[in-house]
Amino acid sequence: MAARETRQVSTAEGDGTRTTDRYDRDSVEFSRAIAFFDAAYAFALTLLVVNIDPPPAADWANPVRWVTSGLGWQLFGFAVSFAVIAVFWRVNHRIGSEFTGFTSRTITANIVSLGLIVLIPFSTQGISDPATADEPLAVAVYAVNISLAVVAQSTIYLVARGDGLLRHPLPRRADTVTLIDTMSTPAVFLLSIPIAYVWGAEWGRWFWMLLIVVGPISGRWAARRVARIVSEERSAPPPTRAS
Repeated sequence: MAARETRQVSTAEGDGTRTTDRYDRDSVEFSRAIAFFDAAYAFALTLLVVNIDPPPAADWANPVRWVTSGLGWQLFGFAVSFAVIAVFWRVNHRIGSEFTGFTSRTITANIVSLGLIVLIPFSTQGISDPATADEPLAVAVYAVNISLAVVAQSTIYLVARGDGLLRHPLPRRADTVTLIDTMSTPAVFLLSIPIAYVWGAEWGRWFWMLLIVVGPISGRWAARRVARIVSEERSAPPPTRAS
């Protein structure tokens, strides 16, 4: 039973060999890893609510005072980070659906990515707490956190491809297009840092809303480009062997 679930795969590397554990998709180890990753995303989402401080009792008598008590920015931070973590989970789910199994390297890549995901509630505290929300550093910390998380999640896919774990790998050129599309998100977040320091943290936070426009445009461009590359690859004549 154990021998069926865990296989040793040796990969040539230089003059020697590198042996890694591979856990097939139908193994218990694969299911445990997926369950652990999903639970970590759910935990990160749940932690976001800790950043919301209930307004004083007196502010519950008036809706305007209720919002202006500082709750507005806290709800803004909660909404942004909830959407961000949910998107991270969906991307992770989509990537994982293509895996034929896990290796030690892909599990490590997932854990590194999770480390940055579970840090998001902390960085959210900086942009949503009335005491720190106006500080440019709060915007910078959040932007760097999200950007590194995007890079880490993209690395999961690249590591899985290198380990031969993808059921339907795209042409290399298509991977490049997808990576460019993915990096549009860190680009917006990182550009918000100088904006926050020059024009203020509030402008830096509102700059993130640009993703509502940039995301769909970049996604549609990438989808069309990938479809074209795949079509070209399929229609290309097979290489001829030299006699």
